[in-house]
Amino acid sequence: MAKIAFLGLGVMGYPMAGHLVKAGHDVTVYNRTAAKAAAWAKAHGGSHAPTPREAAAGAEFVMACVGNDDDLRAVCKGPDGAFAGMGDGAIFVDHTTVSAAVTRELYAEAGEAGVGFVDAPVSGGQAGAENGQLGIMCGGDAAIYDRAEPIMAAYAKACKRLGESGAGQLTKMVNQICIAGLVQGLSEGLHFAEKAGLDAKAVVEVISQGAAGSWQMSNRYETMIDDEFDHGFAVDWMRKDLGICLQTANENGASLPVTALVDQFYKDVQKLGGARWDTSSLIKRLRAMG
Repeated sequence: MAKIAFLGLGVMGYPMAGHLVKAGHDVTVYNRTAAKAAAWAKAHGGSHAPTPREAAAGAEFVMACVGNDDDLRAVCKGPDGAFAGMGDGAIFVDHTTVSAAVTRELYAEAGEAGVGFVDAPVSGGQAGAENGQLGIMCGGDAAIYDRAEPIMAAYAKACKRLGESGAGQLTKMVNQICIAGLVQGLSEGLHFAEKAGLDAKAVVEVISQGAAGSWQMSNRYETMIDDEFDHGFAVDWMRKDLGICLQTANENGASLPVTALVDQFYKDVQKLGGARWDTSSLIKRLRAMG
């Protein structure tokens, strides 16, 4: 059993922290909205603290899953930040999807404080978090990762170190780049099937068994056809992630024409009122066009 702090109880963090309790760990949580932290503690039997520093005090591992670069800095730095409460040799594991730049910045600051730092963004969505079946992409020192991996096993389907600090975040960018193109392609295929007068569900039952098959197709085609988008990963968050991808590509010289185009399609979805719709809502844009 390890003493663990978990910072951030959104749709991903809330169940992830719960899996740590189920695995037998002693978990203290922090959330910007204190009432949610109290509710989590009541539901799972852990404890909650009013600041990241107090949550992290005495913890061997501090896990975070917050919103963006600024949110991550806020829970790490300053007099009430986690780094101020962590002891020498403790490890900070960041599950947030952020830029590789902020990851390297915080990795360096953690090192100066005697704290290990692993960037460990996740993939698998809300369902993956709830079922403990997340893919976790990690960067950081190998020895630090080796200590953290058994803790992450509580909610991981697959967990791998890809390289030094920032490698996990860069790998998550690859993940989001691939998803963007897949969802647009699936949306166009389903839209075409509908326009052609085909039974779209029957079509997918056949083509999903061949080369066109994908996780997105298997898990999202029915709700896309039924015009249901109140689940999964929100458009606002996808645009945040794609913005990181495009900024990084601008820096490293990668060409991402499809990603840039799909990012603008998601902007159109936001204009349709779909900021909180699931990312599979790209098909709504096509339907709105006629």
